[in-house]
Amino acid sequence: MTNNLKNDVHEFWNESSCGEKLFLEGFSKDDYLNQSKVRYELEPEILSFGQFESFKDKKTLEIGVGLGSDHMLLARSEALLTGIDLTERAVGHTKRRFKLLGLTSDLSVADAENLPFEDGSFEMIYSWGVIHHSPNTPKVVDEIHRVLMKNGKCKIMIYHKYSLVGFMLWLRYGLFTFRPFIGLNKIYHQYLESPGTKAYSYKEARKLFHKFKINSITSPLTHGDLLTSQAGQRHKGAILNGARKIWPRRFFKAFMRNNGLFLMLDLEKK
Repeated sequence: MTNNLKNDVHEFWNESSCGEKLFLEGFSKDDYLNQSKVRYELEPEILSFGQFESFKDKKTLEIGVGLGSDHMLLARSEALLTGIDLTERAVGHTKRRFKLLGLTSDLSVADAENLPFEDGSFEMIYSWGVIHHSPNTPKVVDEIHRVLMKNGKCKIMIYHKYSLVGFMLWLRYGLFTFRPFIGLNKIYHQYLESPGTKAYSYKEARKLFHKFKINSITSPLTHGDLLTSQAGQRHKGAILNGARKIWPRRFFKAFMRNNGLFLMLDLEKK
């Protein structure tokens, strides 16, 4: 079952890397740079959370390179860089981007549940919105802990269960389909992105990363929660367009400011 699910996850993201259909118009240098520009305009929290300059001269691993945008920033910050992804498509995109821009990284296709690195190989690990797609996320976390040096640091984003995005998905696939008792775990597994996608409460995230010192954990509202942009590769249509017009953004910003989809963890190996 787990292998079948992993194959499904691989097929989903190998057909189109995250953001590719929405924001990547072609394969030229300008196309890749424009995709990055749009990414950080939509999600400026990546830059404030990532603090990419802190990776300078550090042995760094990115898990899930995707289109290579954050990997590019790590390289430009002069990290000693290694990157992996489950899909050939993502590694191909990132290699192409890096060749066009004259950047360097050791890039390969690899499974985060079985990282092909020695214990204590890296000083820093970065992963944005990736490990919650793995069928066995706790095993990925164990692998991150294993390959990280003592006192090494991680910047990891996973999805937040009690987010406005989760509420929207419940409205659409639960309440409006006369299934009000469907659980959020099932909602995320079936309807957010790739099959089996998971999301975590603050308590569950602390349990997941119990081997680490958690320096901070935050989940601010973002464009997806506030419906100020396109909602993703799977979600389109008249209902969503209508919701954008009536979505009470001021209320959410005032009373639900910590219910964003992105649960961002700043971690350190004890």
